[in-house]
Amino acid sequence: MKKLLFMAGVFLTLVSTHAQTGEEIKAEMAPKKDSIAAIQGRVDALQAQLDALPGWKIGAFGTIGGSLSQFNNWFAQGIPNNSSGNIGFTVNAYANLQEEKFFWRNAANVNLAWVKLDDKDDPTDDDSFRQATDVFNISSLYGRKLSEKFAISALAEYRTTILSNFNDPGYLDLGVGATWTPITDLIVVIHPLNYNFVFSSEDTIFESSMGAKIVADYTKKIGAVNFKSNLSLFQSYESSDLSNWTWINSFSYTLWKMIGVGFDFGLRNNKQETLNYIVNNAPTPDPTATFDTIDNELQTYWTLGLSYKF
Repeated sequence: MKKLLFMAGVFLTLVSTHAQTGEEIKAEMAPKKDSIAAIQGRVDALQAQLDALPGWKIGAFGTIGGSLSQFNNWFAQGIPNNSSGNIGFTVNAYANLQEEKFFWRNAANVNLAWVKLDDKDDPTDDDSFRQATDVFNISSLYGRKLSEKFAISALAEYRTTILSNFNDPGYLDLGVGATWTPITDLIVVIHPLNYNFVFSSEDTIFESSMGAKIVADYTKKIGAVNFKSNLSLFQSYESSDLSNWTWINSFSYTLWKMIGVGFDFGLRNNKQETLNYIVNNAPTPDPTATFDTIDNELQTYWTLGLSYKF
């Protein structure tokens, strides 16, 4: 009985000592965490001052994703002998000039991806990489400052695909109006005088028109996180069938030096593109379809993979 009591006492003593040691370590860590937070706050403040200085700011970040696989006699699936793969990448690049009386902001977004599925038992199938995602967007915004937050501005924005059907369709927006910068990282463009040029061989569906252009762009870097969100909207004065919008979002988290994990996703609404697909490119084309008979489905894409930044 005495031995049991002695062993129980030793055990309780060890547990108590361990708990006290853990509490002591946590107590020592607390002020160090506060110090790290204070240092990071000072670094962020200095970075904000650096970002506000006049001159050019140039950079780029994006995502690279891909996979390769091969199956032999894997009878549980419909194609037991195959090789497959997908590869894609995105690029978000910018070159911004900030001066006392004016600014000039230039940006590019590219998202390209390819996929393949080679059925080894079917010698007639297509075993090459095929286009899966094709997004190309460049813009240039010039503003003459009226104050720290408002400017008279002019915008040129071009959107198309580059892997296939280059400039068919292609969209070029040219317009003037005002730009509002409520905070350092947010740009809001409102141009009531804008012409949306549409280039396409299918001139019975695609049509250029006058309208309003609204762009909201938020770009932020917080420690190891890069974030960019861009909404580009055109509202036609002639018909809502000629209106369109695209919203692209990019995230990246740096794990080591310039390498990390990235995620991109995009949304688009364009009734002209939807009608063109149904009339000309759908598995079962419907040449009788019109703007009034189709459902304008939301277009989406996303990419997950390794990220990089420069």
